[in-house]
Amino acid sequence: MLAVYIAIGLVTLGALLLGNSLRIVKQYERGIVFRFGRVTSDPKPPGLTAIMPFVDKLQKVSLQIITMPIPAQDGITRDNVTVRVDAVIYYKVVDPRRAVVDVENYHLAVGQVAQTSLRSIIGQSELDDLLTNREQLNQGLALMIDNPAVDWGIHIDRVEIKDVALPEGMKRSMSRQAEAERERRSRVIIADGELQASNKLAQAADAMASTPSALQLRLLQTIVEVAAERNSTLVLPFPVELLRFLEGNTPRARATTDGDTTSATGTDDAIEQIVRMLGTSLRQNADEAAVQRP
Repeated sequence: MLAVYIAIGLVTLGALLLGNSLRIVKQYERGIVFRFGRVTSDPKPPGLTAIMPFVDKLQKVSLQIITMPIPAQDGITRDNVTVRVDAVIYYKVVDPRRAVVDVENYHLAVGQVAQTSLRSIIGQSELDDLLTNREQLNQGLALMIDNPAVDWGIHIDRVEIKDVALPEGMKRSMSRQAEAERERRSRVIIADGELQASNKLAQAADAMASTPSALQLRLLQTIVEVAAERNSTLVLPFPVELLRFLEGNTPRARATTDGDTTSATGTDDAIEQIVRMLGTSLRQNADEAAVQRP
């Protein structure tokens, strides 16, 4: 009977020892074994790992990329603007032994270095760089953090500036600056359009100057367009050039050119008749507008 109890005790002790000696290391982890306070060998690979019970201590280190937000830091830029900048850092452990032995808490160490580096970047940069040149600042910030982290077995994968908070007064100033820039562009575009239009008008004026009848035809076309609106009153100064044009194209004028000796009084009568007809037409338009007017 005593032998049975001893056997049961030995089996129980063996099970306890076996349970304390077996550890499972996951795929994304590595195990560091301390034996009497000293690192015994290289990190344990993933899988089932056996250690000496009550003597060895296994510490697991994750090799996954760790995402750590950097708290927002207040600082003054190189051009004396107060800003508040926050960022995020991505890093991972590449040497588990050094990460455990060489630094007490590598998570805290990386976070503190990231905060101080972010404040340094703020002081070295101008406001425009923080707003528009973030890629270069991210690279510089990652380099500043990576320099001490290499000695701890840590690799800085990337650093990203998340947000740049500006004072309200600076936001209003930047808004006014943007509005002024847009206004400047619009005025330049309008002036450019006026310049192109003036060039085209100059070309049209040259063409009409070489052909006087084109100017008269354009005037008559303008009259037709304005007369389409019956509610409008048209006051038209009758140019002398048009009279000369009509004078040169009357039958009497052509007959005189062909050798007719008729006096110029006939041409004057034709011009007077045309002016009388135009005056009558204008009076009729005025009467119709007066009748339609309430």
